[in-house]
Amino acid sequence: MERLIMKRLEKWKDKKNRKPLIIRGARQVGKTWVMKEFGKRYFTHSVYISFDNNERMRNVFSMDFDIQRIISALKVESREQITPEDTLLIFDEIQEVPKALTCLKYFYENAPEYAIVAAGSLLGVALHEGTSFPVGKVDFLNLYPLNFMEFLMAVGEKDLADILEKQDLQMINIFSGKYTDLLRKYYYVGGMPEAVKTYLETDDFYEVQNVLRELLVYYANDFSKHAPAETVPRIQMVWNSIPMQLTKENKKFVYGLVREGARAKDFELAIQWLLDCGLVHKGYRVSKPGMPLIAYMEMDIFKLYFLDVGLLSALCQLDARTLLEGNRVFTEFKGALTEQFVAQELSADEINLYYYSTQNSSGEIDFIIQKNGYIIPLEVKAEENLQAKSLRNYCQKYKPEIAIRSSMSNYREQEWMVNVPLYALTAYLRHIS
Repeated sequence: MERLIMKRLEKWKDKKNRKPLIIRGARQVGKTWVMKEFGKRYFTHSVYISFDNNERMRNVFSMDFDIQRIISALKVESREQITPEDTLLIFDEIQEVPKALTCLKYFYENAPEYAIVAAGSLLGVALHEGTSFPVGKVDFLNLYPLNFMEFLMAVGEKDLADILEKQDLQMINIFSGKYTDLLRKYYYVGGMPEAVKTYLETDDFYEVQNVLRELLVYYANDFSKHAPAETVPRIQMVWNSIPMQLTKENKKFVYGLVREGARAKDFELAIQWLLDCGLVHKGYRVSKPGMPLIAYMEMDIFKLYFLDVGLLSALCQLDARTLLEGNRVFTEFKGALTEQFVAQELSADEINLYYYSTQNSSGEIDFIIQKNGYIIPLEVKAEENLQAKSLRNYCQKYKPEIAIRSSMSNYREQEWMVNVPLYALTAYLRHIS
């Protein structure tokens, strides 16, 4: 599978003042594969060290931060030669040895010639437990499940991906049927690498669902293994409530749907744990679409989205037969699958999630995007629904330079807004300058 993060890794490798790099992301999104593949493609040698249950490495980093001693130990551990000119050092599950994380500072300050890439699935959780972090001494990249563009390339439709990337609007409209069919499959399979791999190997959606259900069990076990015992039931309750939250008309997170009579203080830690693990995305309401959006963000009013649309389909027990019933999959789960898809596509493009609504109005703009000096309202429609009352009211009030409705309808421009197909949305946003 081709991952778009490879281009960013190549840029990191060639940076003049390169720092050790930490790849952040939830478990099972492909961090280990990406690091190893990066080493194969761009370095003569790569040395892979996993810190998970590795007592030898724990002892090595517990002594001091003498870089040459540590390099010697890594040679023994890996049975590989390490030369700074052409060797990539890969530190996996680095949060398991906190002093290895701290040591990245000393690599940067005393031995910047070594190329180091590290990953930690539960890094955010480890930091909340007091792990010392090398602030300002490391670079970061985030890895998410495969986005729709990566999914197209994985299933052998690179030409369709290239058309989206080039924003060839005429060709996008011509092949709208193919894009729609593939997007319907993506809603079901999602972007978790193991699920995509299973789909490619078996072409069996029921096997894909089995993989996704196993991943849900895996994450539930993670809750029990790594979270404080008293928080585990609340984490599971929040996790299980997200489909309910997303299927209501007003998708603001309501604590009462998690447990009757619940309040914020009862579930704040559970939500933070899911965020720290990278398992959910959080979109905040803004009271005014002003620049910068963060200045108008309301911390206590938000939406929660899953890491991956396929996981949402699995948790909702979406039957594979819906794929054979035309656009039904886009209509029955309007508030869930479509908005979830857009949220994770935006997140994968490092676009912060915000939405707009007023206290006294039922009208809501699903997403508000800050990009290149623009504040862009984005209304999401699950089908070829061309009604956009909330967006029209917003535009009449705030008169934005760019307004977008994203639906299953073809690309078209109107006087006050542009309709962009859901499958072409993020590629379209990248071209806004």
